[in-house]
Amino acid sequence: MTSQNEMKRSGGTLFLVSTPIGNLDDMTFRAVNVLRECDVIFAEDTRRTKILLARYEISKRLESYHSFNEHGRTPELLARVQAGEKIALVTDAGTPCVADPGFLLVREAVKAGIEPQIIPGVSSLTFAVAASGLPSDKFVFYGFLPVKSGRRAARIAEIAAEDKSVVVFESPYRLAKLIRELRDAAGPNTHAAIIREATKIHEEVLRGTLGELADQTAERVWKGECVVVLSRRTTASGSED
Repeated sequence: MTSQNEMKRSGGTLFLVSTPIGNLDDMTFRAVNVLRECDVIFAEDTRRTKILLARYEISKRLESYHSFNEHGRTPELLARVQAGEKIALVTDAGTPCVADPGFLLVREAVKAGIEPQIIPGVSSLTFAVAASGLPSDKFVFYGFLPVKSGRRAARIAEIAAEDKSVVVFESPYRLAKLIRELRDAAGPNTHAAIIREATKIHEEVLRGTLGELADQTAERVWKGECVVVLSRRTTASGSED
């Protein structure tokens, strides 16, 4: 439930609201309450957010805020908060700032003396770590890797040298290529998992070595959101080093 201070404080408030990563039933009570009570919702994709709002019978004005307009809209958004509006930011799925727009807004809000209110929820990052079956006591998140070959190769080399479990987001169109790149850099016996369509009807988790997964993904046409987790802290037999 929304705390008493969240909606009753004087002046405006900036909320960063986590939304489901696929299954709309994963919306939290607190997130629903905030979206119902705020003045306006800024969304990464207003079309997708309309579907979520309709599911919970929330009727609010929607405005766009995404990676292509965030620099222009951030000053306006913060000025509106300072003028007294209660504003929520949502992205297409998951938590703003985590491989999604939001960092710039939070940074500038803090500079302006505005304390953002973070409304947590389901995360594809933590879902993948739990589902992978790989060591989870320490892990590092690389988000989406660069597309340009030079920067991408450098990032792959960094990942291959990690002594922690590594989590990477990837487009389904580049997934097979990513698994081959990781296999060549980290070794075919490195254990990994591919998590596809987490929380959705066609949810799937593939586990094995990078060599095995490279063979399985070579000819397959991939669809949906994909997360890859790998760890060099396991041997081919799956035991910790």
